[in-house]
Amino acid sequence: MANKPTILIIYTGGTIGMVKDYKTNALKAFDFSRILEKIPELEQLNCEITSVSFDVPIDSSNMDTKYYVDIVEIIEKNYTQFDGFVVLTGSDTMSYTSSAISFMIENLQKPIIFTGSQLPIGHIRTDAKENLITSIEIASARKDQRPVISEVCLYFEYKLYRANRTTKISAEHFEAFASMNYPALAESGVHLNFNEALLYKTKNRNKKLIIRKKLVTDILVLKLFPGITATVVKAILGIENLKGIVLETYGSGNAPNEAWFLNLIDDAIQKGIKIINVTQCSGGSVILGHYDTSVGLKEVGVIGGEDITTESAVAKLMYLLSEDLSVDHFKNYFQKSLRGEITIK
Repeated sequence: MANKPTILIIYTGGTIGMVKDYKTNALKAFDFSRILEKIPELEQLNCEITSVSFDVPIDSSNMDTKYYVDIVEIIEKNYTQFDGFVVLTGSDTMSYTSSAISFMIENLQKPIIFTGSQLPIGHIRTDAKENLITSIEIASARKDQRPVISEVCLYFEYKLYRANRTTKISAEHFEAFASMNYPALAESGVHLNFNEALLYKTKNRNKKLIIRKKLVTDILVLKLFPGITATVVKAILGIENLKGIVLETYGSGNAPNEAWFLNLIDDAIQKGIKIINVTQCSGGSVILGHYDTSVGLKEVGVIGGEDITTESAVAKLMYLLSEDLSVDHFKNYFQKSLRGEITIK
């Protein structure tokens, strides 16, 4: 390994890469090859920085699974040349994107840090500089000649999170993300402090990197609400080629226990549709069977998502549906922690 860690910045789009054209007052994409001109503080970091940008920056609302593949292909192509990666995306869908990348890359031995900003990099009060500088510092961090981080993370406003544990909670505040069911992996203040006991460790460092590029997108998120009708649920469950559902239930996994609802869920499962139960609550876990209103779901074969986030459940469902697993193996893998995305009790 070189004396100075080498870091690749991958800019896909989003607010962080925008600067204001003061002649027109319009925002335009920033040229990351000139990043040292905009953020000269980067020269103080003990690393070598290279950047690559998507040809056309992707707004977070347009982020799609085909761009997930573009991101992992850039990482795959550059994996041996660089010691760490900082991926810049739009914050609105960052939890979805970073969660998916965590499942698409197996046996990861290097840091992949997602970050972005609420204000453009050229704005007078921007949060972009701190987020980017500290993300690069985290990606460069070494202990005993090895990376401190060897997983997919998300850094925002002084906190480093496991990416597949995050949810965007604010469109206005700089503290835009939260990880309700897993503590921050690091906090940045006067010092950059890692909570090493919480970091994900690959059990076998000699395993070859595996990149998975196939994701099944014939899925949906169904959020329950009081008053939801049989007509609506039946129409949703009857969507052609539907293969999976993330069912957002109440509290610890509760749902209507009326016959019409359970019968429709049962019929869908019998047709081979995988249904994952996640809580609508910001934090906490699904405990199927804890209340009478979740016993029926458990009996018909709904899979309890434990304390997984909706964003991570969507990513994991897309990933596991592509693996052609039996019903039992699918359930086993979904309820198993593959990348630290759920808490095993």
